Amino acid sequence: MSGTFVSFHQCNNIEQHYFITLDNLQVVSLPTLPAATYPSHHGGQGHNFNVTLTTEKGPSSHSSRETLKEAVEIAPTSKVWEGYEDDELPHKTNNRAIRNLRHKIFSIYRRIFGVIFVVNLSIFIATAVRGADANDLGLIVVANLFCAILMRQEYVVNSFFVVFGNIPRSFPLWIRRLSARVFHIGGIHSGCAVSGTVWLILFLYRATWELLNDGPTTLPTVVVSYVIIALLLVMVVTAYPRFRHLYHNHFEVFHRFFGWTATALVWCQVLLLVNDYRPAEQSLGQAALHAVPFWMILIITVSIILPWIRLRKFEVRSTVLSDHAVLLRLNYVTPGPGSFTRMSLSPLTEWHTFATIAGPPEAKEPRGYSAIVSRAGDWTSALIANPPTRIWIRGLPTYGFMYLVPMFRRVLIVATGSGIAPCTSHLLKKKIPLRLLWVAPNIQKTYGSEFVDTVLGAEPGAVVYDTREHGKPDVVKLTYRMVREFDAEAVFIVSNPKLTQKVVYGLMSRGIPAFGAIWDS
Repeated sequence: MSGTFVSFHQCNNIEQHYFITLDNLQVVSLPTLPAATYPSHHGGQGHNFNVTLTTEKGPSSHSSRETLKEAVEIAPTSKVWEGYEDDELPHKTNNRAIRNLRHKIFSIYRRIFGVIFVVNLSIFIATAVRGADANDLGLIVVANLFCAILMRQEYVVNSFFVVFGNIPRSFPLWIRRLSARVFHIGGIHSGCAVSGTVWLILFLYRATWELLNDGPTTLPTVVVSYVIIALLLVMVVTAYPRFRHLYHNHFEVFHRFFGWTATALVWCQVLLLVNDYRPAEQSLGQAALHAVPFWMILIITVSIILPWIRLRKFEVRSTVLSDHAVLLRLNYVTPGPGSFTRMSLSPLTEWHTFATIAGPPEAKEPRGYSAIVSRAGDWTSALIANPPTRIWIRGLPTYGFMYLVPMFRRVLIVATGSGIAPCTSHLLKKKIPLRLLWVAPNIQKTYGSEFVDTVLGAEPGAVVYDTREHGKPDVVKLTYRMVREFDAEAVFIVSNPKLTQKVVYGLMSRGIPAFGAIWDS
C-alpha cells in the first residue's frame, strides 16, 4: 500500500507530520489533528495549515495532490472535548460525609482558623478560671490584633509565599501539595481577629470590675475600650463572607475607616493602661518603652501606613478590547508571575485588585505589566466606558495562589473568561510544562486579536472552548480528561467562586491536587 506524508505548518510555526495511507488515490484514514482548537481568526473550527505532500514513491502526482488536498480541507477538525460527556470519572475517595468534612466544611482556611480560635479559647477558659488583671489581658488582646494585621501586610504575605512557594520540585508531591496551601494564611488573620475581639470582652469585664472596686484601671481606659469593642464587632460582622460578597464596598469602608479609628484608640488604650499600672517612681515614657504592647502597636501602625506611603498616581495606557474588557498598561515596575496590584480612581473610598501580566523577556517593553479589567459592576463598567490615562496604585505587587504554579512539574491551568489574566504571565515565562483550558464566549471579539495571539502563541497546545458555540461544558469532566491526557501533576483554576469550588472539590475528592482562589480578602 502506498502512502503520503503530510506536514502541517501551524500558525505558531510548529510542524506536525502525519502519514496518510491511500487506496486507488482514495483517503482511507485521516490524521488526528493537534488537540488545540483555535478561535475563528485561526480557522474558526480549527487551524489554518500549509500542507506539504511527499509520497513514498517520490513526488506525488497532480491527481494525488488534489485528492489529498481536498480530503484534508473537508476533514472535520478533532477537538479534545469530543465525547468527553461520556467519560466516566473515577470514584471519589472516602465516603460522602468524610469528603464533605475534609474538602468543604473543614477547608484548610477553616482548619487554620479553628486551630487558632480553639487554642485561644482554651487559654481564655484557663485564664478566666485562674484570674488575670487587666494589664495581662490587654497584652493578649494586642498580641492577637498584632498577628491579625500582619497577616495582611504585603511584605509578610510575600515572605510566606516565597518561603513556602519555592519548595524544590524534587520533593515528594505530598509535601509540595501541603506547602502550596500557603494561600490560606488568611485563616490566621481571621482567627486572630475574632480571638482578639473575644479576649477584649474578657478584658472589659475585668477592667470594669477593677474600676468599680478601686483597682488600677481608670475610667478613660474603660471608656476607650468600650468604643474599641464596638468598632471591632462591626468589623467582624461585616467581614462575614456572605455580607462581604453582597456588599463588598461597604465591607471595605468599614474595615478601612473603622480599622484606622480602632488603631488610634488602641494606642490610647495601651498608653492609658501602661499609665494605670506603672510604678509611681517610673515615668510614662519609661514604662511604655518596657511594655510589650507598646512595641506591638507601633509595628501595627507602621504595617498599616507602609502601603499608603507607596501610594502613587501612575500614567496608564488603556486599550479598549471590547465593550466587556479594557487592557491597562503600566511601566513603573515589573512584577513576578502570580501577583496582583490594587488600583483605584478614588483612593479613600474603594480599591480593586487585578492580576498582573508581565511581558516575556524578549518583549519590546520588558519593563512594566498589563492588567485586564472586565465588566463586573459599576466601577469596571465606568472604567471600560471611560478608559483612564492615570490611575492610583497602592502598595507593591502582592503574591496570590497563582504564584505557586512552578512548584509542580506539569500543570493544567483552567481559566474562564477574564480569568486568563492571572495565567498569562506563567504561559509567557514557560518555567514548567503547562497546558491551558480556556472556557469563554467568543474570545476573539472580547479580548482582541493581539492579546489572544499572545496567549495562544505562548501555549500552542491550548484548548479554547467557546461557550457561545458549544454551550456550557461540564468543566470537571473536561478538566479530568485533560489532566489524564497531559499527565498533569496539579490543576490551577481561575474562575468565579461557584465554579472554582466545584472543580477543586471534584478533583481533590478524586486525589488530584487542585488549587483555586478562596476570596478571603
